[in-house]
Amino acid sequence: MHRSVLFSAASAVLLSACASHHGNMAMTPPAPVADAIRVPAGHKMAMQTVGSGQLLYECRVKANSQADHEWVFVGPTAVLKDRNGATVGKYYGPPATWESSDGSKVTATQVAVAPAGDGNIPHQLVKANPAMGTGSMTGVTYIQRVATKGGVAPNMPCSSANLGAKQTVVYQADYLFWKAS
Repeated sequence: MHRSVLFSAASAVLLSACASHHGNMAMTPPAPVADAIRVPAGHKMAMQTVGSGQLLYECRVKANSQADHEWVFVGPTAVLKDRNGATVGKYYGPPATWESSDGSKVTATQVAVAPAGDGNIPHQLVKANPAMGTGSMTGVTYIQRVATKGGVAPNMPCSSANLGAKQTVVYQADYLFWKAS
């Protein structure tokens, strides 16, 4: 009970803070996340987006093996929209890059992942590198990927017969951008 009260209070604070920073943008409080992908204390959510697009995979020889093969993640291509459906940026790579429509962008390094259910890529926490350009990505410290739908590696065979084959998989995820408070 105590934990849910704290979460409700924190959600209300985040919601009001986000509303004051983004005018009429409909911000919803984040759902509880696994401890592994929790943003460290001292950060506040600055922006929420919904990313939808494709993840590219390639059939390759498994690391440390000459006989086994696997689908390896190559990179994303997605459009980022705000909660009102307006396009606010894009996500692409490698390296993983979140770019705002204002031209500012960040790359990031994965810190942790958490399961997201069968058929969905994991939830993720990444630590952002300093932003390039000036704009909404300036000061972003962490990005969470939550509410994932789809995106897992293809379930078609990967073997020496199709080594180098590429497949795209459709996915969607919420990307939550955090800044130091």
